[in-house]
Amino acid sequence: MQEIDGAIRMGEVFQPLMEPVVRAAIDTLGLPSGSRGLDAGCGIGLQARLLAEAVGPDGHVAGLDISPEMLAHGREIADAAGLSERLSFREGDVRTLPFEADAFDWAWSANCVGYAAPIEPLSAVKELARVVGPGGTVAILAWSSERLLPGHPLLEARLGATSSGIAPFVKGTNPQRHFHRALGWFRKAGLANVAARTFAGGAHAPLREDLRAALIALFGMRWPGVEPELTKEERKAYRRLCLPESPEFILNHPDYYGFFTCSMFSGTVAGR
Repeated sequence: MQEIDGAIRMGEVFQPLMEPVVRAAIDTLGLPSGSRGLDAGCGIGLQARLLAEAVGPDGHVAGLDISPEMLAHGREIADAAGLSERLSFREGDVRTLPFEADAFDWAWSANCVGYAAPIEPLSAVKELARVVGPGGTVAILAWSSERLLPGHPLLEARLGATSSGIAPFVKGTNPQRHFHRALGWFRKAGLANVAARTFAGGAHAPLREDLRAALIALFGMRWPGVEPELTKEERKAYRRLCLPESPEFILNHPDYYGFFTCSMFSGTVAGR
C-alpha cells in the first residue's frame, strides 16, 4: 500500500513538469472530436483527463489500470474536473485487455506499453491494435532522455551509465525491447503510417515551487542508490550537486536550466 501511495504522490508531483509535453503529444495526434478512446495503464488518470478534454463533450475515454487504488484516485480526479460522464475507469491488465475487438477509435499508453519491463512490447502493441477499429490510431509515449545537470556533462553521463540511470533497460535486455525500437513493433503488429516524434519539456530559473518539487522528485527517481557505483570523486560531486540538502544543489543555481524529452510512436490500424 505504501508503494501505491508513493506512486500516486509521484504522479501528482510530476504533473506540472509533464503536462505541457503530454498536451503537445496529444495535440499532434489530432484525436477526432466525439471519439472513444482507451488510456492503457492510466495510473491515477491525469493523462486520461487530458485525453478526455481533447475529444470534447461528446467523446469518451476509458482508463485502464491494474491497480484499484490508482483507479479510485483517478475517479476522484475526474469528478473534481467535472469529467466523470466522459471519463470512466476499469481494472485490467494491458497485456490482456478486457475489451472486444474494434471497441475504440484510438488507444494510448504512456510510460507503460513498451516501457514497463515485465510487459512484452510487441504483443502489447498488437493488443492495443486489436481493440481499435480500422483507421484508428494507436500511440505510445514514454520518457526518452534528460539533461538535468547543466555545466556538468561528465557527471551526468556517469550517472546515466549506472544501473538506475539506464533503467528500465537493464543489462542483458534484448535490444529489440528498447523503447526507441518501437517503430519495429508497430510495423510487425501490422500498423500503417508508422511515425515517431519527440517532444521536449524543461524548466529554468527562477523555478516555480511546483516545478522545483517536480525536479527534486525526478532527481530521486532517476538516480536512486547510485553511490556504490561511483568513484570517490564522483560521489562527492553527486552529493554536492544532486542532493537537495546541499548548499550547492544544482537547482539553487541562479542560471539553472534543465530539459527532458518524451518520444511518441504511433500508427494506424489497417482493415481487418
